[in-house]
Amino acid sequence: MIIKSAAQLGERIRQRRKELGYTQSFLSEYSGLSASFISNLENGKETAEIGKIMFLMNMLGLDMELRVRGK
Repeated sequence: MIIKSAAQLGERIRQRRKELGYTQSFLSEYSGLSASFISNLENGKETAEIGKIMFLMNMLGLDMELRVRGK
């Protein structure tokens, strides 16, 4: 999946959380991140901290790959 916005990234993280059957509250307790951070991220907040995003993605089993467009 190609992600081109914070909203798309948040939506994919929400989808994965739901695939795993996790609530935002459970994920908050499990990860140590606040429920408001998870909610803001899933709703596409553009100022979310990249380190926290990467940590959460790792916990959810999501990888991020960067590549040159068109190759």
